[in-house]
Amino acid sequence: MFKYYLYLGLRNLRRNPLLTLLMVITLATGVAASVSTLTIVHMMGNNPIPHKSNKLLVPWLDVGPLEGFQPSDPVDKQLSYKDVINFLHSQQSVKRAAVYGISLPIEPERADLHAEKGDGLAVSSDYFSMFDVPFSQGSGWTANEENAGAKVMVLSLAYSQKFFGNTNPVGKNLRVGGNQYRIVGVLGAWSPTPRYTHLINGNGGVFQGADGIYIPFTTSIEQHIRESGSLWCTGDRKAGFQGILESDCTWLQFWFEVDSVGDRSKLQEFLNAYQSEQRKLGRLQRPVQPRLYNVTEWMEFLAVVKTDSKLSAWLALGFLLLCIVNTAGLLLAKFSTRAAEVGVRRSLGADRAEILKQFLIETGVIGFIGGIVGLLLSFFGLWLISLQSDAMTVLAHLDIPMLILTFVMAIGASLIAGLLPTWRVYQVMPAIQLKSQ
Repeated sequence: MFKYYLYLGLRNLRRNPLLTLLMVITLATGVAASVSTLTIVHMMGNNPIPHKSNKLLVPWLDVGPLEGFQPSDPVDKQLSYKDVINFLHSQQSVKRAAVYGISLPIEPERADLHAEKGDGLAVSSDYFSMFDVPFSQGSGWTANEENAGAKVMVLSLAYSQKFFGNTNPVGKNLRVGGNQYRIVGVLGAWSPTPRYTHLINGNGGVFQGADGIYIPFTTSIEQHIRESGSLWCTGDRKAGFQGILESDCTWLQFWFEVDSVGDRSKLQEFLNAYQSEQRKLGRLQRPVQPRLYNVTEWMEFLAVVKTDSKLSAWLALGFLLLCIVNTAGLLLAKFSTRAAEVGVRRSLGADRAEILKQFLIETGVIGFIGGIVGLLLSFFGLWLISLQSDAMTVLAHLDIPMLILTFVMAIGASLIAGLLPTWRVYQVMPAIQLKSQ
């Protein structure tokens, strides 16, 4: 019977094509508006590394002074160099990575290329394996190279092609920041959205831009390479880069990777003990518990998905609800003309359940067609959104879950819209209808 009702639903669309067209366009517009805004929110809050996001943990400490402390005071979400070095040497967890943004002049040897500023990261050696960074050539540097302060580097694929063409640059040198660095690896295609490994002060923003160069964290510190981002200090400090290293100024980010989710509690115990130890040394005096965040918790803590984006999504869903109400009115007008048909079917033995199935399948057909049209309108809407900025270009595209959601939303909306009209038809008394004909 489902196949037969599906055939009837398709045939009945031609009974009143103008009314059918209005219903399809109404549903498609509401679905497109909702899907377009929900896609942006979905991509903003997308889990960029789902298979291990619960094992990657960010520590947070409040290094501010006790004097004048108020629990409601804003706090910086980065770490000081003292704490990062202690964490690197702590032997806690299987992998540890220090991260901070850098921006240095690059002087290519090719005569046809001019010097330019290169944005990148100073990271410790575990960074690449911790975040499953793919390589097209070579690899990252070793821990021994980093400890020795070796001048080595990794290039992005775009920078490799720009400075060396299609040749393999591994083993060659590139002058960066006034020093010659030996290239040990070239990344493959890698552009996580959002750029979760360094959400704070990421070059180009959270959703756009790319890191072209990667150099060892230890080498960067030895070369006194300053951060490309914010530096938050709450007290006096000595002048120069060394003064920053000796202070409690925060400007670095740090990651732990644990073996299993259960090891998180052990790492939390280490942080608690670390804070107690540092308090004996006169640091970390504020009565604030140290915290650990996994990838998704860290993104939420940093409010990667802004409030205005969430509000836009709710407004779009409200518009979809309005479209559902309008569609219900149109369906009510369409189904009310078929009371005689229902009366005949009931008199021939069809029960109310069969009438319910027939009309709900028909509304589902309308929803499916509305989903197709809504999908096309969603592509158009996302294209318009992508023109706003480079960040929106990265975010404004449908993935498989959102494609599925488009049809689920369209069919679901049509079924909801069809509940009242179908119920009205469901109540038809066959004797009265036959007598009136």
